[in-house]
Amino acid sequence: MEEKGTPREVISAQLIGYRALDTPHTRILSSMCTIPHQIAEEAKRLFAASNLGDPAVFAGAAKIEQLLIESLGDLLHCKTASGWMTSGGTESNLQAIRAAKKRKKTEKPNIVVPESAHFSFYKICDILGLEMRTVPYAPGKYIADTGRMAELIDKNTIAVSAVAGSTEYGTIDDIRTIAKITRETDTYLHVDAAFGGFVIPFLKNPVPFDFAVEGVDSVSLDPHKMGLGTIPGGCLLFREEEDVKALRVSTPYLISKEQTTLTGTRPGADAAAAYAVITYLGREGFRDIVAGCMENTRRLTAGLSAFGYEKVLDPVLNLTVFRDFAVPDGWMVSHTGRHELRFVLMPHVTRDVVEAFLADIAEQKQK
Repeated sequence: MEEKGTPREVISAQLIGYRALDTPHTRILSSMCTIPHQIAEEAKRLFAASNLGDPAVFAGAAKIEQLLIESLGDLLHCKTASGWMTSGGTESNLQAIRAAKKRKKTEKPNIVVPESAHFSFYKICDILGLEMRTVPYAPGKYIADTGRMAELIDKNTIAVSAVAGSTEYGTIDDIRTIAKITRETDTYLHVDAAFGGFVIPFLKNPVPFDFAVEGVDSVSLDPHKMGLGTIPGGCLLFREEEDVKALRVSTPYLISKEQTTLTGTRPGADAAAAYAVITYLGREGFRDIVAGCMENTRRLTAGLSAFGYEKVLDPVLNLTVFRDFAVPDGWMVSHTGRHELRFVLMPHVTRDVVEAFLADIAEQKQK
């Protein structure tokens, strides 16, 4: 830190220069985050100084978070759901498994997760001292083998996690069958819908994945992904208030005397941003956005297939996967753990972006 401050215009120029080092969204085909909606950015600026860690002081931000959870509970078929804003899927998953661990006491706790589980579960097991048992994919599919899942659950299993919109393939586990298994074994069930939570409900024929399925105890979904909110922004919802109460700690020096969240200081700005977007767009707006993303996914899939590239599976959500091939320079495309190319068709990946990428593919093949 320098002794004297730097002029505002110099700092602004520096920031603009550093921002220019970021990849433009028009070249990003790998991210599950997107450009926030304009109304989200406006809301974030308005609540930039609000701290949800002390809701008694920042009552307006706290009210917005409450309204956000109520709205998402309605979306996920549980109007009485409890929850809060998190920093994203990792924190949401951690808190869900913490609640499960408090519900079931055992000396050798384990969790059962699908092969498609997010890498956050490795961190969770390390933090909470859990054994992680991984369920392989069902033969010929990219969803959990429910038969193997049932075999891995035992008296020390504190929780099972299922995925609704996997990060690698965009697939949705058979939540109904998994919930039947967890009901029969009296095991906590968490659904990681960080990606799919703002996609699946807006498809024409959505598969059951949320609290509409008896036995689902908690669901995570991320407004900063397909919810068009600002970063960071996740949400965690519980069916039962008792699971929320189990996470309470006292905060004696604050005006608000207890918290259930993992982090103490939490940005009210991102809750305001998420609430602003879902209120502004409504279900109709999100249906239109999801429909556009799905149409672009089909276009990219068809275009790459026409060039002779092999798709790994038919897209389930706005994500398509192909056997590896050379990607034209300047495009950000990531790989699955099996080194397949994964393309995520977020709202910033417009039809023009898809056509530009396919044009570069055509040019590359002509060389």
